[in-house]
Parts: sequence; C-alpha cells; structure tokens
Amino acid sequence: MRALLVVNPSATTTSARTRDVLVHALASDLKLEVATTEYRGHARDLARRAAEDGNTELVVALGGDGTVNEVVNGLLSGGPDPADRPRLAVVPGGSTNVFARALGLPNDVVEATGALLNALREGSERTVGLGLASGTPGTDDEGVPERWFTFCAGLGFDAGVIGRVEQQRERGKRSTHALYARQVMRQFMGEANRRRGTITLERPGEDPVEDLVVSIICNTSPWTYFGNRPVYATPEASFDTALDLLAFTRLSTPSATRHVAQLMTSTPERGPRGKHVVGMHDLTAFTLHSQVPLPFQMDGDHLGLRTSVTFTGVRRALRVIV
Repeated sequence: MRALLVVNPSATTTSARTRDVLVHALASDLKLEVATTEYRGHARDLARRAAEDGNTELVVALGGDGTVNEVVNGLLSGGPDPADRPRLAVVPGGSTNVFARALGLPNDVVEATGALLNALREGSERTVGLGLASGTPGTDDEGVPERWFTFCAGLGFDAGVIGRVEQQRERGKRSTHALYARQVMRQFMGEANRRRGTITLERPGEDPVEDLVVSIICNTSPWTYFGNRPVYATPEASFDTALDLLAFTRLSTPSATRHVAQLMTSTPERGPRGKHVVGMHDLTAFTLHSQVPLPFQMDGDHLGLRTSVTFTGVRRALRVIV
C-alpha cells in the first residue's frame, strides 16, 4: 500500500527519536513517503496533493487534532467520496487527541502505531461521518470558505477559551489542563452576555431557538477529555449519525457551576440537563446566528470571529483505518 505520513514536528507528545521509530515501523509494512509540515495549513496541502495524485491509498497523520483536521480537509478538498479518496489513519501526537481516542485508539504513540499496523494487516477500517461548516448566504460571513471538522465546533464561550489558550501558548506556555482551567475562569469573568445570549439557532421547518449563550456542536462522543476523564457534552453523538448540539441559555455563576459539575460527572448515558440546557441529536442542517461577532473554533483551533455559521452533518464521509 502506498502511503503518505504527514508529520507535525511540533506535536507536543512526540520526540524526534519517537518519530524515527514510528517511521521505520510503518515503512516495514507500507511503501511510505514522509512529509514534515512547515507552516499552518501545510498538512492540508500535502493531503490534498495525495488525494489528487491518484496513487496514494493511505494518508497517516502524526500530530494532534489540529493536524488531523488539516489532513481531513485536504483529503476532502474535492468533496466526500469514500470510495475514491485515500484512507485516513491517525497516530496521536497532541496533548488531547480527541478524534483518535474517540475512534478507540490508544493515547500513546507507540501503542497507537502497533494498533494501526494490526488494523492494516487485518484490513480493518470504518467509514465515519463528519461535520461541515460554511459561511451563511446573505450574511457578512457568506464568503468564508467551508471547512470540515472531525469531532466538534463551537461558536461563543468555548471558542473564546481556546483563543485564550492559543494566546498563552504563543507566549511559551505549555498546553496543560491547568492552563485550560485558568482560561475558562478568565473567559467566564469577561463574558459580556452571560445572562442573555446573542445566538439564535435556525433549522429548516422549525421555530428558531433564541438567546443562546453557549453553543457546542459535536460529531462524536466524548466531546473532549480532562486528563484521562472523558467529558460527554452530547452522549448520543456518533460518527454514524449527523451532528448533535449542546447549548445553554444562561451562564450565571450558579448555572455555570451546575453545568460544569454535570459535564465533569457526565457519562455515556447522561450529559448536562436542566431548564437552561438545550440538547439536540442527529441534526443534518442548521445555522447559528449571533447579534454580535463571537469567537469560532473547529476541532480545537480558533478561527476568528463569526456572526453566522451554517452546519451540515455528512454521514459516511471518509474511510478511516482503525
């Protein structure tokens, strides 16, 4: 099998020596080409060329969720066509690795490489659904290019937290759970719309849902991990269905405390609930509008401010070795 290994040299949990061992292991079973990313968006460009050359059968992403997102967007630059696109494989090298762990892969580079080699020898793969976000026609954001996401997106509070974390990392801070916890508190204290949200959810043929403060879109479950603890924002979300939504209509101190406690004690059967919680399952198409520009994130990458985003859940979008 002809394969391309896309390596993010800045992946937080891998060293040069570990990457060399991984390359030798994969090269024993694959006709392997190795490419190292050099700039933001490079993984997307490499994967797009692999999808277009007609010869590459597999693209392996070594890095965190951001690297995986870029590779997926490169593979699907011509649209979702599982039978005609190279397969995707993931070796987790980031700090959280939500997509890889949601697929059931070990959160260790060496163990994940072994699992990948076993899956390749056994011909084990699955076709997963993905989310697609695009600019909304008739709005200021209609010209924003569409982009795929593998496990989550968010407009508002959670994206603001991610933006703060990215700022701290640019200043040399390590990506740790303590760093995220501090930025959650700072985002909460600085949130101007805690009591009355600015976001409206619109779905075809349904009444709008207004005054949302937080909006989280999930393509799978768990939503994220706090250390080794999975956090289930939308327990029913799955790679086999369309998209799920979790939203809050209030973020006062008591309600925020309750929501955080529910998230931290969530299970595959039970997520956040209550009067100020909006949960929806298996949404194929919907739009989020905001009265003011809000931070927007996809797969843990901050993408700037948006006032409107249209989401589509696409079932059976990409083949993954697992």
